[in-house]
Amino acid sequence: MDALTRRIDVGEIRMRIVEQGNGPAVVLCHGFPGLAYNWRHQLPVLAANGFRVIAPDMRGYGGTDRPDDPREFNRAHTVADMVGLLDALEIDRAVFVGHDFGAALVWDLPQWAPGRVRALIQLSVPRTATSPILPSTAYAKVAAQHFLHLHYFQEPGVADAELDGDPAGFLRRVFWALSGGYRYVDIFAHPSTGNGYLDVLPQAPPLPWPWLSQAELDHYVETFTRTGFTGGLNWYRANDHIWHEKQQRPDEPVTVPVCFITGDKDPVRQITGADSMAQLRATVPGLAEEHLIAGSGHFVQMEAPAEVNRIILNFLRALDS
Repeated sequence: MDALTRRIDVGEIRMRIVEQGNGPAVVLCHGFPGLAYNWRHQLPVLAANGFRVIAPDMRGYGGTDRPDDPREFNRAHTVADMVGLLDALEIDRAVFVGHDFGAALVWDLPQWAPGRVRALIQLSVPRTATSPILPSTAYAKVAAQHFLHLHYFQEPGVADAELDGDPAGFLRRVFWALSGGYRYVDIFAHPSTGNGYLDVLPQAPPLPWPWLSQAELDHYVETFTRTGFTGGLNWYRANDHIWHEKQQRPDEPVTVPVCFITGDKDPVRQITGADSMAQLRATVPGLAEEHLIAGSGHFVQMEAPAEVNRIILNFLRALDS
C-alpha cells in the first residue's frame, strides 16, 4: 500500500498527514526542525509489517496550520491535536512515537488523553520532572554563561529573521551539529552576547553524508523556505505556558508500556547526563526497554534507521503478542 498524503480537520486546525498501511495504529510525532518527512525510513517498513502508520506535520510545520501565538502551542492545544487526529481517523487508541518536542508532547499523552494511548516509543528525549523554575528564567541564567539556543529562541522575531534568511545554511548546519558527527556541546564555548545561532553552529561537510543526501536536505529547504521557522520556534516559546499548565496539573507516572531509544552521541544525552536517565526510570514505571545506539546523534531515526526500525517492530510485536 502506497503512502497517502492529505490534510484533515483535527479540531482547531487542519493538519497534513502521511498515512500508510493497515492494522494497529502508530502515530509518529516529529520535533524541531522537522516534518512528517523525518519518518521516511519508518513509514514503509512499519506499514509492510502490518501497522497503520500516521506521520503528521505537527502544529506549526509544513502543510499543517501555523498559529502565530505561542500560547496556541501549549499542552492543551497540542494534546487536542493528537486526540483530534485519532477522532478524525476513527482510531480509538494508538501507539505514539515521539522525537524531540514530539517526545515531550508524547510523554504527557497518557495523563492528558487517558484511554487513547496503547504504548509509547520515545526517541532521544527522556522524561524528567517539571522544574520548579520557570523555563525562560532557567534559560536566561545559563545564557549569562554561554550561548543557549533555548534562550535565543525566546524573543519573537529574532531567531525567525535569522533562520528565515538562510534556510539552507541553517538546516545543513543544525542537522550536522546535532548528529553523531559533531560534539554539540562545543557550541557552549561561544558567548550569548552578539551571537545568533548561525554564528555558533559549525560549518557542515559537503553532502551527501551517510544518513542525509542532498535531495533529502532539499526537501526540508523547500518546505521551510515556503513556511518559515516561526511555527517550529513557537514550540520553544510555549515552554513557559506549559510550565504554568503543569503547576495546576502536576505530572503523573507513565504506566503504559514504554520503549526508549537514544544515540550514544545525542547532545541531549551529553547535556543532561546520567541524572536524566535516573529521572526517566523513576517517573516511568511502564519503562520496558532502553536502547543505546552507538555512533548516533540526535536524529537517531534517520542516522540509524535499520536499527531503530528493528527495535520498534520488536516492541510493537511484543505488544500484540
